[in-house]
Amino acid sequence: MIDRVTLEAAVQDCVQGGEEDSDQVFSVIDAFDIPKFDYNSERKKFIPSTALRSLHGQATDKAQLFRDRYTVLFQRTSRHELFTPAVMGANPEHQTKKFQLRPVEYLLGSVAKLGEIIVLGMVTQLKPGSYYLEDPTGAVKMDLSQTNFHNGLFTENCFVLAEGWYEDQVFHVTAFGFPPPEPAKTTRAYFGNINFFGGPSATCAKASTKLRVMERENEDAMIVFLSDVWLDDSKVMEKLRVLFTGYSEICPTAFVLCGNFTSSPFGSSHIKTLKGITMYSCPASNWQDYEFDYKRICFALKTKLLVTRLSDVTYSQWIFKDADFPFQISTNPFFSNCYRVLSRTGKPYCTVS
Repeated sequence: MIDRVTLEAAVQDCVQGGEEDSDQVFSVIDAFDIPKFDYNSERKKFIPSTALRSLHGQATDKAQLFRDRYTVLFQRTSRHELFTPAVMGANPEHQTKKFQLRPVEYLLGSVAKLGEIIVLGMVTQLKPGSYYLEDPTGAVKMDLSQTNFHNGLFTENCFVLAEGWYEDQVFHVTAFGFPPPEPAKTTRAYFGNINFFGGPSATCAKASTKLRVMERENEDAMIVFLSDVWLDDSKVMEKLRVLFTGYSEICPTAFVLCGNFTSSPFGSSHIKTLKGITMYSCPASNWQDYEFDYKRICFALKTKLLVTRLSDVTYSQWIFKDADFPFQISTNPFFSNCYRVLSRTGKPYCTVS
């Protein structure tokens, strides 16, 4: 029997699959809309997470964060050529030496000395001055006195590959390094065109035929990022006038205006001050003096983004209301910090202001 829920899910998949042919080739993915996936070890694939999202996490969420990170790193490292099983019947002379990843419980359950052990785990300091290697199965104390550290910056709570020998409940580490990276091409070979980045399409942007064509046709496309745009400063407003005039002939894909939007770090106790700061109070706020065609500039494409920072008191439009501003701020949403941008060139960008 096919019930209503199944039919709605099928229709939704069809709608998402057809969105690639729509005109939405520039997308901004808010932090709350970024897709979250959980790796299923039994099915060996990523599935959409059903967990509820909240700004105020529970005490267990931090531990779950590290467990999820370990799971992702473990499945990726296990596919590396150093840890994959040897091919049956292959010439031994043409094969490299293979290793096997061991969990921490494999060490803790042994009473004899173990040599040439490689463990993937997180570096922790459970006791002052003593470092441990921890994974979901347990934690083991490490001896780093004779360790050869590979290139990298190693901190607490980072995941590493540790090689060494185990004896008397101590893991004597001889080599210490980060898990090997995996090329995107290899990852796609295992998981297909699943969209990890986010956006309207169910498949990744790189697999989109339409975006690939637009990328070839728009080799000069660009995104302009501006930080600390003090809209209460007349000098800044005048420079914005010069900037937008210069770009009126060659429009970029988008302007990204990042805070702080006020020159002083106003807080919630400065509401009366903020009420007096509008675009009309700036000498350079008369945007009607522009001589170029507004329709030709990329504001008409709705590709102007506003990103607030810590010193911006709120998402409400204190400094924008009552303003004769070509951005149409009243209809333009503020975005989370950070957020993701999927451009019309098919290339994903991620920015943190």
